[in-house]
Amino acid sequence: MNPAELQHDSDDLQVLRWRADFPILETQVHGKELVYLDNAATTQKPLAVIEAVSGYYRHYNANVHRGIHALSQRATDAFEAARAKVQRLINAASPDEIIFVRGTTDAINLVAQSYGRSRIKAGDEIILSQMEHHSNIVPWQLLCQQTGASLRIIPVDDSGELQMEAFYALLNERTRLVAVAHVSNTLGTINPVRRIIEYAHAHNVPVLLDGAQAIAHLPVDVQALDCDFYAFSGHKLYGPTGVGVLYGKAALLDAMPPYQGGGNMIRTVSFEGTTYNTLPYKFEAGTPNIAGVIGLGAAVDYVTGIGFDALAMHEQALLAYATPLLADIPGLRIIGRAREKTGILSFVLEGAHPHDIGTILDTQGVAIRTGHHCTMPLMARFGVAATARASFALYNTRQEADALVAAIYKVKEMFER
Repeated sequence: MNPAELQHDSDDLQVLRWRADFPILETQVHGKELVYLDNAATTQKPLAVIEAVSGYYRHYNANVHRGIHALSQRATDAFEAARAKVQRLINAASPDEIIFVRGTTDAINLVAQSYGRSRIKAGDEIILSQMEHHSNIVPWQLLCQQTGASLRIIPVDDSGELQMEAFYALLNERTRLVAVAHVSNTLGTINPVRRIIEYAHAHNVPVLLDGAQAIAHLPVDVQALDCDFYAFSGHKLYGPTGVGVLYGKAALLDAMPPYQGGGNMIRTVSFEGTTYNTLPYKFEAGTPNIAGVIGLGAAVDYVTGIGFDALAMHEQALLAYATPLLADIPGLRIIGRAREKTGILSFVLEGAHPHDIGTILDTQGVAIRTGHHCTMPLMARFGVAATARASFALYNTRQEADALVAAIYKVKEMFER
C-alpha cells in the first residue's frame, strides 16, 4: 500500500470516529443508509450537543439572570459560560461583544434596525454583493425604504468570485456600510474579506460579515479580520436551531439604541422613562433560548476539540475528491468554480429539473438541497432558476461522494429512457 493510500485509510478511520458521535447518521431512508449532504442548510448534531440540551431540561431548567435559587444560578452559569466559549471561538475582545440572537437573520436585522436606523439617511449607500443570501439583502432593502438610502451591488464573475475592481469603484463618500458574506451558501466561494475590510476602513466605512457558511468550516478571528459586525447561526455549527450570535465591536454596540424592548434589557423602568442595561444584555430582550445557547456552547466545545485545521483539511480533501467526479458526468455543470471555496457543490444537469434530481436522490438515501437557496439574484446572474446543491461536513466520507455520483447517474438513466 502506498503512502497516499495509508493516509486515506488513516483519514477514513478518523472520520468514522467523528461519525460515531452523530446518532442520526445511523438512520435509514427508503431502506438505504442515510447520505446526508445538506449541511449548508443545517448540520447534524453530535451526542454532546443533544445531551447538553436534554441535561438542561432534565436537571436545571430555570430562567437565567436575577434568580437567587440554585437552579437559576446553575442555568445562568451555563448560559454565560457559553458566551465566553463563543468569545474564544471567534476571538472577540470581550464577552460583552457577544449578543445571543435567534440566528444570522435576526442578527442582521438587529444591525439594520439599530445601527442602520440611527446612522443612515436619504442619499446614503449600502454595498452588498450579488451572491448574498436573502437574509443579507431584505433587511437592507427594508432599511432603504425607511430611510431613502440605496443599495449598490458588487458583481460576481463567471467563476463565482467577487469582481473586486468593481467593489473599489462602488465605494465612495456616500457609502455608509458594506455587508457581505464571508462564504457563499450557494457557490462555496470564500470571499476576500480582509481586503474588503481594509479598503472599507481606509474610507471610514464599517463592515458586516455574514458568517453563517464560514463559522463551521474556517477559523474566524474577528480581531484579526477587524470586521465591525459578524453574524452566524448555531445550527450550521453542529448546534441547535433558533440560536445565533451577533458580534459587534463594543464601541459600536454601546452607541446603538436597543432593537427590542422588554425584560432583561433594562436597568430601570418607570412610566416616565426607561434606562437600559449594559452590554450585552441591552440587546437580549425577554427570556432567551437558554437550552439553545447551552447547546451552542457544547457545539463550540465539540468543534474546537477537533480543531479547525483537521476539519478544514478533511473537507477540502473531500471537495477535491468529489469535484472531478461530478464534473465528469455528461451534461452536468458545476455552478461556482472559485479558486478558494468550501465544500459546496452546486450543479445543474441537462434535461433534469433540480427538484427532480433531489427527489430521485432521496430514493437512494442521498439528501441534498434543491432550489434557489435564498439567493435568487445569484440564480439570475447564472441564468438558472435553481440548482442542486451537495454540501459537506466533517462526518462526510469519500464513499458518500461516490454514492452521490452513483445516484446522479440514476437520474440520468431515468431521464434518458
